[in-house]
Amino acid sequence: MNPLPLIFQVLPAADWMALAMFFAGWVGYATFARRRSPQRPSLLALTNRERMRWMLQTTGRDNRVVDGVVVQNLSTSPSFFASTTILIIGGLLAVLSTTEQASAIVREIPFAARTSVLVFDLKIVLLAAIFVYAFFRFTWSLRQYTFGALLVAAAPPPESFTEETQRQAFASRAGRVMGLAAETFNDGLRAYYMSFAAVGWFFSPWAFMAGTAGVLWILYRREFHSEVLAVLAEQGD
Repeated sequence: MNPLPLIFQVLPAADWMALAMFFAGWVGYATFARRRSPQRPSLLALTNRERMRWMLQTTGRDNRVVDGVVVQNLSTSPSFFASTTILIIGGLLAVLSTTEQASAIVREIPFAARTSVLVFDLKIVLLAAIFVYAFFRFTWSLRQYTFGALLVAAAPPPESFTEETQRQAFASRAGRVMGLAAETFNDGLRAYYMSFAAVGWFFSPWAFMAGTAGVLWILYRREFHSEVLAVLAEQGD
């Protein structure tokens, strides 16, 4: 017997459509934002440019204590979110152990979809998977910031750069590491945003699809058309 029909019978067609839109939208937007940046700079692209300038200024300073403090402060955000994500994952796993009671509570919410316990479990598993992904991105961002701090501490004294190209090469390498840490942190934040769209699945697949479209629109507006983006672009001119 072909197992595919049984798999697709677990959820109605509308739910499969909502899931397909969710994952396609998430992956598609991440790809779009990465490829769009060279044509229309995003918040991440402009802040990465400032990170390059920061590292270039760092190579010209003898005392880099302030730079180390800044790196440490930047790493506190992924650390905080990683700790918070662990608590969220633990809460979702606890809900999985009491799905019948949790499903009954959700049924009491107006406009919430009436589903089987199995489907309710799938919705919880989706949320847990999103936060597990976010946890890995936050912890990797935290490690990358430690690598950046190591580069700042290992930066040679200004007089050791005999040529400007050497100084710029070191600054570019350190700035790229800082930029990768910020990009990874941004991935984790994006997962948090997408989790709000996934919550709409508890109400209906149509709410799930509407939530996905709404979250993607908010992400696009903030990354490519926000006021702070305009300010950063002006400062870079």
